[in-house]
Amino acid sequence: MKGQGLRHSLGKEARKRQAMHLIPNLFTTGNLFCGVYAILSVFNANYIAAAIAILVAMIFDVLDGKSARLTNSTSHFGLEYDSLSDVVSFGVAPGLLIYSWALSGQGMFGVAVMFAYVAMGAVRLARFNSTVALADSKYFTGLAIPAAAGVIASLVILDHHIVRMGTEVKPLLVLVITLALSFLMVSTVKYRSFKDLKFKGRQQITYLVWGILALMMIAAWPEVMLFVVFSGYALMGPTERLFWLAAKTVGKKPLSKSDQPVIETKS
Repeated sequence: MKGQGLRHSLGKEARKRQAMHLIPNLFTTGNLFCGVYAILSVFNANYIAAAIAILVAMIFDVLDGKSARLTNSTSHFGLEYDSLSDVVSFGVAPGLLIYSWALSGQGMFGVAVMFAYVAMGAVRLARFNSTVALADSKYFTGLAIPAAAGVIASLVILDHHIVRMGTEVKPLLVLVITLALSFLMVSTVKYRSFKDLKFKGRQQITYLVWGILALMMIAAWPEVMLFVVFSGYALMGPTERLFWLAAKTVGKKPLSKSDQPVIETKS
């Protein structure tokens, strides 16, 4: 009887672990579905639906990682499945969106720029997977591909509702933004991951207040604020890099004669 009870308990525990592993993979599947839906929307020239699907895929991607850490169900299979889904949702889907929305009239050059974005995004994911065990959890090396996709999706929404760029301005601007995002994804620029935030004591209230204010602004003016948030994060890494380089340069600058201390001597 004791042996049967032990086997029953072990079997129940194994089923529980399998269920825990299933939850993150379901969120990853939602991420993949949104990416495929975005691609189909691009084929139908429904660019707003494609942009929204990419943004929803980002929500599933966040829930995937959070649920895996909370349930302690991180696995090699889940990491690979998540990366393949990210290539579709944040690489191929935004690349096709860029090309069909703004670069289709640029010939092979537009194709090359679109491919550069997709390829650099895939390289970014491969580099992350190969260094995930050694990487500093406080920082990402290079712009994360979901953040790059967020810039593109929010730009499409901003243009549709607010800006309405002309046919001469839009291809040039999209070319510059796409190439910049491609470079940032494979660069060595450090980006904050915000995983080191500690929600304790007074800091918890501070983060709560800032979070409420941010949600209020996004809810009040989502077409503009989404682009501001994503583009602001994309610029955060280069801005911090330039700041620290400037600080180091100033710190190593030799003193001029007027700034050097005067040593008094007795005559």
